[in-house]
Amino acid sequence: MTDTLVELRDVARSFPGPPEVHALRGVDLSIQRGDSLSIVGPSGSGKSTMLNILGLLDRPTTGEYYLEGTPTGSLDERARSAERAHRIGFVFQSFHLMPRRTVLENVTMPMMYNGTARARRFERAASALERVGLAHRMDYLPTRLSGGERQRVAIARALAARPSLLLADEPTGNLDQEMAEGIIALFEQLNDDGLTVAVITHDMEVARRFDRTVLISRGQLSEARR
Repeated sequence: MTDTLVELRDVARSFPGPPEVHALRGVDLSIQRGDSLSIVGPSGSGKSTMLNILGLLDRPTTGEYYLEGTPTGSLDERARSAERAHRIGFVFQSFHLMPRRTVLENVTMPMMYNGTARARRFERAASALERVGLAHRMDYLPTRLSGGERQRVAIARALAARPSLLLADEPTGNLDQEMAEGIIALFEQLNDDGLTVAVITHDMEVARRFDRTVLISRGQLSEARR
């Protein structure tokens, strides 16, 4: 098994106009297993497009994306959905929890789509909640939780499917400083345990907490020097 988890080779993504928008331009990026990576840029720099490409939610216009050595460009939508369900966990700024489902039920839901047996879904969800420090909140509704706790539930939901790559999009954007610190510390702990983590952010203070920082500007990447 290769140590390279993600490889983008000369990836570009454009959207028709007028005028035509070049969201990504000739991007090369390698992410190794166990990497801790932040992708930083202002609004309109191409961060969202990068997230969608990495998460198999969109396709490059040109170039190739290899995920665990598999070229994804030729995969049909069903195969891409399967790759996404088994290999990629997502964490978003807005949590996306179902308010009338318990914390435990929220965490089990993505596993309904990747073939995990029902009994195992609840077992994995409980384990993921314990991992993020919320085992005592399993039966709560999300409306009873703080913002930081809701984001931990979202992280547990991403972890429960046991992904190879955890992708987070502005995961501290809706949190105060204390809650944000707790979430970043959790990402650090998960990475220390061997999970590959890539966080997209506009906040350089958040970005500096990760081992690698990639800057994106006008659709082009450059690695920040430490």
